[in-house]
Amino acid sequence: PKGFFDCVGFRWSDNQIFFIDFKSAKGKPRADQIRFHHMLASRHVIHGLAYSVDDAIEIVEKGLIGYGF
Repeated sequence: PKGFFDCVGFRWSDNQIFFIDFKSAKGKPRADQIRFHHMLASRHVIHGLAYSVDDAIEIVEKGLIGYGF
């Protein structure tokens, strides 16, 4: 659905779900993605915008909430 992130995963180490949206260097989140971000952040769900593979790994490994927003 609109606003849903590109990647959804699960961290077995602590049973946490995570959401990652991949963006190009100049990419920006759309309004529907920002609304989804607010919902996830209010529930302390790991999620963020990844502009590189390193960003995606950092979001997951560090359990970042709202990275890149």
